[in-house]
Amino acid sequence: MSSSARLAAIRAQLNPTSLFSSAASSQTQKTPTMSIPSTQKAVIIETTGGPEVLQFMTDYPVPTPQEGQLLVKNNIAGINYIDTYFRTGLYPSPKPEILGREGAGTVVALGPGPNPYNFKVGDRVAWLNTGGYAEYTAVPAAKTVKIPDGISDEEAIAGFLSGLTVLTLAKESYPVKKGEWVLLHAAAGGAGFLMTQVLKSIGAKVIGTAGGPEKVELVKSLGADVVIDYRSEEGKDWVKKVKEVTGGEGVSVVYDSVGKDTWEGSLEAVKRKGTIIWFGNASGPVPNIQLTRLSPKCVKIARPTLFGYIETREEFEFYVNELFKLLKSRQLKVKIHKVYPLEDAAQAQRDLEGRKTTGKLLLKP
Repeated sequence: MSSSARLAAIRAQLNPTSLFSSAASSQTQKTPTMSIPSTQKAVIIETTGGPEVLQFMTDYPVPTPQEGQLLVKNNIAGINYIDTYFRTGLYPSPKPEILGREGAGTVVALGPGPNPYNFKVGDRVAWLNTGGYAEYTAVPAAKTVKIPDGISDEEAIAGFLSGLTVLTLAKESYPVKKGEWVLLHAAAGGAGFLMTQVLKSIGAKVIGTAGGPEKVELVKSLGADVVIDYRSEEGKDWVKKVKEVTGGEGVSVVYDSVGKDTWEGSLEAVKRKGTIIWFGNASGPVPNIQLTRLSPKCVKIARPTLFGYIETREEFEFYVNELFKLLKSRQLKVKIHKVYPLEDAAQAQRDLEGRKTTGKLLLKP
């Protein structure tokens, strides 16, 4: 199925009203200018390693936007587990680099050439790319959107990359149906907090796992039907609990962002003809799996990534539109764990990897 046909099918279910204008100008527009410094504060890494490789700099060059790009002065940036994957080398990337896959701020300059999405200096925008751990980022216009009134920069980024991820997981990776049992690992995390709400809005029966009484109570407050504290004595055998809850059958789908520590249990907890969606590696990557492991229960496995679902501008706008509608109506609530100053980026990653957080971590450039 083509991306356009796939989106048409999802639209029939969601029927969103677009927040974006369909008008697009292919002509370069004259725009006002803002004063832009030559250097900025930024956090860079020159080699892979632990959080200690994050270097805070006060004289890093401000990039010049190229054709198809915007220069954004960041007001807030998101901190995500994927940042640690690039830092450790689990996901290879050229070094040196500035981490951070999302940010929100103000457009301060446009690159030369066409301006098909009608951006202008002064627009308040959210973007997906790289380089968020900095005061200024040159970002692709194609992966940038204006933030509607009624949504703050902090709310937008607390729900942006994570929110788009969970919407695509629940609508495309495995289209969840009302009444199905779903197992969601790390249900109190940045993505899990949003995923629990999305799954319940669909009408799924949600089993969430979380670590510690505080996180358990948080997930319960979101409407999860069953919450398992994997740190408790009973929760250590969470597979047994899942089987008990589902009458021995198992769940229709497992959403697993933990990886190494949960993959064996996820294979046991999924029902016959069920699906496992691995979308993260919080405890390390899932080891190589013999395909014959899937045969006895006819299990399906997917390893999606957000950017594969929002490759086209049409796909990107569709999911952003749906996300912003949910945020603006407060049907989807965000939780911000803490806003860290830019110079504390290393500590933020330590807290994230130490599983000391609930909800979203943000960075203030």
